[in-house]
Amino acid sequence: MNLQQFRFVRETIRRDFNLTEAARSLFTSQPGVSKAILEFEDELGVQIFERHGKRIKGLTKPGRAVSQVVERIMQEIDNLKKVSDEFARRDEGSLVIACTHTQARYVLPKVIPAFRKHFPKVHLSLAEGSPPQLAQMVLSGQADLAVATESLALTPGLETMPCYIWEHSVVVKPDHPLADQAKKKGFELTLEHLASYPIVTYDKAFSGRLSIDRAFEAQSIRPDVVLEAIDADVIKTYVDVGLGIGIIAGMAYEPARDGHLVSLPAGHLFGQQTTKVALKSGVFLRDYVYTFISMLNPELDAERVRNLIENKQE
Repeated sequence: MNLQQFRFVRETIRRDFNLTEAARSLFTSQPGVSKAILEFEDELGVQIFERHGKRIKGLTKPGRAVSQVVERIMQEIDNLKKVSDEFARRDEGSLVIACTHTQARYVLPKVIPAFRKHFPKVHLSLAEGSPPQLAQMVLSGQADLAVATESLALTPGLETMPCYIWEHSVVVKPDHPLADQAKKKGFELTLEHLASYPIVTYDKAFSGRLSIDRAFEAQSIRPDVVLEAIDADVIKTYVDVGLGIGIIAGMAYEPARDGHLVSLPAGHLFGQQTTKVALKSGVFLRDYVYTFISMLNPELDAERVRNLIENKQE
């Protein structure tokens, strides 16, 4: 058996057992992939893949065990490459950050310029998606780390660490009744206030939407959510054109840019949210990745992060 066979098996699984797609991603032929897999199965003496005719349908029971071993082997091969790069080219390379639009638009601009000053030779890439997509990017090796509020901590194979805590805000037009009421002494925004108006807020997979829904459900209140979006810019746009009031992440309101809207704190309604950074368990990290993480949260120094991804007790 050889590394090429391991690559073919892993890529076939990653491509949902589509040999044509696996071959395309590996820049080889479909018959070549199929032949290598059959030879691998012959050497092992077990069938890895379930087949229907010539089509692969899934993994057999021994195939599931073999796939885990193959994944570990390929991860260690990747780690070897990263180790050599670390000592040969300490201050250059690439860093792929999987993130939601909120992180890319409102959080990372405060971190990336400072990181670039320290590591001008590191090529940065932002890969945006939903939290479940971000988790899969890190697990598959398409991204080095992920930054999001939802899902990451629930994904097996990832180690997550807190970045920062934030709260929601409600945004309305200056002439909205809630803006007038907020000026009154002693006024406190309630869920009943919000439920009196059409609401524009996040899609259910983004930016603490689950906390919003739970707060209303706990009070048996049914909000009138007229539009869901994946980023705050869209929400603010539709609030501005009069579609309703908006519920957004607090950091997404920028007084200098959003002066045409009024922001009302809503942390007391929906609680505090924790954005996390996620890494694949057992992965080798270049020194500059540790630096990037510490810029997200100064409490996450290299030793603490290393202990977490190696599954050690601190």
